[in-house]
Amino acid sequence: MPLLSLNPANGQSIATHPTWTAAELNDALERAARAQTAWRTLDFGQRAELLSQVATLLREQTGSLALLATQEMGRPLAEARGEVEKCALVCDYYAVHAEPFLEEEPIPSDAGKSYVRYEPLGVVLGVMPWNFPFWQVFRFAAPALMAGNAVLLKHAPNVQLCAQAIERLLTEAGLPAGLFLNLPIEVELVEQVVAHPAVQAVAVTGSERTGRVMAALAGKHLKKISLELGGSDPFVVLADADLDLAVARAVQARFGNSGQACIAAKRFIVVPEIAEAFVSAFVARVGSLKVGDPANEHTQVGPLAREDLRTQLQAQVDATLAAGAIALLGCQPQAGRGYFYPPSVIDQVPSGCVARQEELFGPVAVIIRAADEEDAVRIANETRFGLGASVWGRDYAHAEQVALRMESGLAFVNGVVKSDPRLPFGGIKASGFGRELSYHGIREFCQAKTVWVRDGWTPGTERRRGDRRRGDRRIG
Repeated sequence: MPLLSLNPANGQSIATHPTWTAAELNDALERAARAQTAWRTLDFGQRAELLSQVATLLREQTGSLALLATQEMGRPLAEARGEVEKCALVCDYYAVHAEPFLEEEPIPSDAGKSYVRYEPLGVVLGVMPWNFPFWQVFRFAAPALMAGNAVLLKHAPNVQLCAQAIERLLTEAGLPAGLFLNLPIEVELVEQVVAHPAVQAVAVTGSERTGRVMAALAGKHLKKISLELGGSDPFVVLADADLDLAVARAVQARFGNSGQACIAAKRFIVVPEIAEAFVSAFVARVGSLKVGDPANEHTQVGPLAREDLRTQLQAQVDATLAAGAIALLGCQPQAGRGYFYPPSVIDQVPSGCVARQEELFGPVAVIIRAADEEDAVRIANETRFGLGASVWGRDYAHAEQVALRMESGLAFVNGVVKSDPRLPFGGIKASGFGRELSYHGIREFCQAKTVWVRDGWTPGTERRRGDRRRGDRRIG
């Protein structure tokens, strides 16, 4: 069955994409394996030169690439341009830093020389989502390529134009044929990719359900996997928070990308001293957001990416309201063409209800009123997710101590949770495991090989040296 690109702003078809057969897929896997065998022999300078060219092309083509994201998944155009520019940044970052990040690491031992060497894994499969159709790909592909791997992309079905554009751009930059391949396949063929001998690792960004399926496949075929999954990030507002700053950043943290981000703040946990002032100012700010055509430069909130996503979000909102929460703003789908959902705020969300147990992937802010600061920490950690968390307070040292108590892979103080090439990115609990970005991220796509050399030893000297070292205490 062909893959379909729809414009979520009006529901109209943009393009259809034929899918590969099993034989076509196998041919692509063999091409990737051959390309990687040659690529791994290039030095870092040669790889970096090509990745820098990718960054140049991304900047030159920012406008056209951003428009694809706007058309295929509804991202507001200004935000889409920023996403493409961030992809160029991560390419530049790894072009410069990959070599020092992967330098051989000397480790003293009983050998004459011993060290850790970081070597490429082989071919890496990336299973990527639609919500950041460029950034999610480059976030794993840039370090994976610089480490000497080939990359296969199984992108979301609804953003195939973006996937094709990425492959085309990397080819235009001069990367060897077959080194980066988009796989237009149906889900039934994913196991064929994971099972292929050349594929040694899988990087997944997506839902908790996708993560469980892919982790099972990776385990079945004994392949390494990293998972960056969903989140229900707490945004904890302490009594001494800078109200203007907290409110402004709360709107940004929840409604960027129309609320469709794993690291979006989803639960706004407020203590009694500041609750009324925060909620009042927050609702006023949210109510002023401009909803509309994502191709319009002034639009701040576009449509959801698919109709089924809007239907699911509404079911979660209805269940939360039925449990006793109060709708302060929105909470009903917008009438007319497209998959629009208005920026919404739900207050006094009770314990145990859907909005406190599940991830709401859309422009709906959930406000939870804590009894005190200790209760706020408890509520923040009650979720099974553990991606990001932010804490807001004027006493930075105290806010930092609160942030350290968050059960999350990322903890921000007076700042919106974000991904930054310089910092490791990833979650705990049901939000996944493994890390992307920084030197941690590139090493996810390498094997750490221990090298031990008996320096200067020749046959017949073992007894003499052993006698001399008889008093040594050895490990292993």
